[in-house]
Amino acid sequence: MPKLRAHTISVSVDGFMAGPDQDLENPLGVGGEALHAWIFPQKDSGRPVDPSGPDADFLLRRTEGVGATVMGRNMFGPVRGEWPDESWRGWWGEDPPFHHPTFVLTHHAREPLTMDGGTTFHFITDGLESAVEQAFDAADGQDVVLGGGASTIRAALQVGLLDELHVAIVPVLLGRGEPLFSARLPPSYVVVEHVPSDSVTHVVIAKRESAAT
Repeated sequence: MPKLRAHTISVSVDGFMAGPDQDLENPLGVGGEALHAWIFPQKDSGRPVDPSGPDADFLLRRTEGVGATVMGRNMFGPVRGEWPDESWRGWWGEDPPFHHPTFVLTHHAREPLTMDGGTTFHFITDGLESAVEQAFDAADGQDVVLGGGASTIRAALQVGLLDELHVAIVPVLLGRGEPLFSARLPPSYVVVEHVPSDSVTHVVIAKRESAAT
């Protein structure tokens, strides 16, 4: 049965998925880029992704069997409130990395945005559950990825929509920002996998089998 999954969700040791003060210069908030160094290592970091190691394995899982993505508006961009125009087209340029239908949660309607490489952004104004339902319809039997941001993932966990969450715990401290967890998770969720690498610690949280059936 297709699942709703969140993958490669990088968090600091003190629990933040993004730093404070997101803007055009800091799409992940101030200091937030350090959370993704294990995915996009700097040439001088000394910590390249091992193509045969656990980091590479978890990165591959992110795209396997995925037919659609759901994301919050903050992940799509820094624009708040009414869309002033349709000039903002996402952080990723004209060929975003999704290559399938992508559903953006927003309170403000906007026409679908078709990009190069097979990505079309659909702007959903009637809530998370509707976006997930439309994403599964578009995924044609494949899984749906919940891309973030943190508030979107928290909402999906609290109502039990999310089937699986992969968190990469990064050895940095941000001090403040957007927390991934702000309340106790429903008891149906348990840790099912725990894999350390040279760069991060990978943890997979999933629904108990009895709760998912």
